[in-house]
Amino acid sequence: MKYLLKLALASVIFIVYSCSNTSEPQNNRQRIDLRSSDTLPSTTDSIGKQKLIVAVSAMISPKETFKYYEDLFNYISNKIDYEVEFKQRRTYQEVNALLAHNEVDLAFICSGAYVIEKENSNIEILAVPVCDGKPLYQAYIIVSDDSGIEKYDDLQGRSFAFTDPLSNTGKLYAEKRCKELGFRSQDFFSDILYSNAHDISMQLVAKNVVDGATIDGLIYDFIQGSYPSKVENLKVIEKSEFYGIPPVVVPAGIEPGFKAELLAIFLSLHNDSLGKQILDNLFIDQFIEGDDQDYNSIRACNEFVSDENTH
Repeated sequence: MKYLLKLALASVIFIVYSCSNTSEPQNNRQRIDLRSSDTLPSTTDSIGKQKLIVAVSAMISPKETFKYYEDLFNYISNKIDYEVEFKQRRTYQEVNALLAHNEVDLAFICSGAYVIEKENSNIEILAVPVCDGKPLYQAYIIVSDDSGIEKYDDLQGRSFAFTDPLSNTGKLYAEKRCKELGFRSQDFFSDILYSNAHDISMQLVAKNVVDGATIDGLIYDFIQGSYPSKVENLKVIEKSEFYGIPPVVVPAGIEPGFKAELLAIFLSLHNDSLGKQILDNLFIDQFIEGDDQDYNSIRACNEFVSDENTH
């Protein structure tokens, strides 16, 4: 009965966030997918312009994602005199598929999704953000402030939220921690929900729909800095090691000259007042060229978790 009440509360939360449900029939996992726009219209004057198609993985809920990135897309559009068309999908895998089939020119994706897609196609890192002085980020394990949970071990037998099957901070790190304790995640946690967005996972914990969640630390810090009331009853009980930050990527088939033009825009954003303001609003210091080797620790984590030697 308690869990049914939690699911009812979850439904209220997801209605507020314009969500819809789909199912994932595996063990104790339940997927909760967000309703996201397939393609949102450009806010720029598109008459006679070529089109730049951009995708963003829904690391935060879809409407919030577009709101935060809209100024950046408009900035890029004005610099290259292209219309920007924004695409979004419910899952990281769907965005990876857009890249693999050359259906987008540019994408902002999760580090875990990058590692997976890099194995399957020749996507390339265009640039990476620098946040708080480094091109790295962490997973945060969060619980409600009054939960009595103080460490990861205390989450055994509790309900938990993942973000996406390909997410590094939103799934892989928590699976690694379960493995270190000798368990598979489905055996360690009583129930697992998939939220498809880090801010939704935070809401699930804040509303006591689940006991804990693993989320992108950059998003937690961003929301804490912008909307502190949304995290006032949350606490971080654990932070992961540092990983390569979610990159901006391009498909292998992009024209080299156009790629160079896009890279130049990203690398110079912090050098003019408008670009700097956009970056400040996103809590980004600047963009720099990325290095694929920064993601080797995620690859090692994937290998560790995939080892079947668990209880």
